[in-house]
Amino acid sequence: MRHHDTETGKNLESAFAGESMANRKYLFFAKIARELGNEEIANLFETTAHQETAHAFAHLELMYPKQELTVERLLEIAIEGELYETNHMYPEFEATARREGNLDAISEFREQAQESAEHAAIFQMAAKRFKALTGVEAHHAARYQKALDQVRSAH
Repeated sequence: MRHHDTETGKNLESAFAGESMANRKYLFFAKIARELGNEEIANLFETTAHQETAHAFAHLELMYPKQELTVERLLEIAIEGELYETNHMYPEFEATARREGNLDAISEFREQAQESAEHAAIFQMAAKRFKALTGVEAHHAARYQKALDQVRSAH
């Protein structure tokens, strides 16, 4: 059961976003600490980042129950997210950056929108291949069943 439209669902999405951001931020901090010559603090940030990932995964398990997921559904969710970024999120962010005169952000948002479009296309191609393979597998399964039925009827 998906809870995305409930308050709890929205809270899970926010908690997931927070844990995910903490993971990436701490990995970035680890990189900087290492560049600054402090391996101990870099390791501390990396250990904490991995714990944040575990928290994020726990939220995802509630948001996307495994029993409701198929390869096809995973691809649909990924495509939906990438297209949202491409068509809505990044263009809106770019417009805001343009109003504020932040040229670096304009360029970053434009580049990320293009990459999100590329990701969506890759997922869409994978979904088409998966659907084609599923059809091939069903064809093979039907042939095997027919052969099994023939063997059984011969006995």
